[in-house]
Amino acid sequence: MQFSIGVEYAFHSLFYMVDLPEHKTIGIKDIAKLHGITETYLSKIFSKLRKAGIVRSIAGVNGGYELAKGAENISFWDIIEAIEGTSRLFHCIEIRKKNIFVNDPSIFTDKCPCLIKVVIQEAEDLMRNQLKIKSLRWLHEQVHKDFSVEKRKAIADWLKDV
Repeated sequence: MQFSIGVEYAFHSLFYMVDLPEHKTIGIKDIAKLHGITETYLSKIFSKLRKAGIVRSIAGVNGGYELAKGAENISFWDIIEAIEGTSRLFHCIEIRKKNIFVNDPSIFTDKCPCLIKVVIQEAEDLMRNQLKIKSLRWLHEQVHKDFSVEKRKAIADWLKDV
């Protein structure tokens, strides 16, 4: 299992948006420049974030993106799911029904689930739940507290100018 690089760009982009003053937006061009990536690529990521209700776009000359809700209400899982989609990681296709040692495949019902599927889905549920506990606000607080005064000022100045 591996998440796409888009997940990482989403997290790093949203991280800086936490510091945006209320009703201030940031443009794709500025965020793309921050990360050294193309606007086209970042636009695709932000389109997914917008569809998931994590950011909203504001049209106009001073338009751009802002968080659609408080950073404390945006979980790690919300961000991952916005970029990667809602599919489960493991899809059991019940290959056990085709096994040459199975005389009656109809014995495999909901009352007799595939144990492999059960274990993997339990593990996935644990991972999802852990990622739902951590929020964008939590990430920001954990990382931001270690920034020097100079770095905090540089970020604030950059956000003011975008």
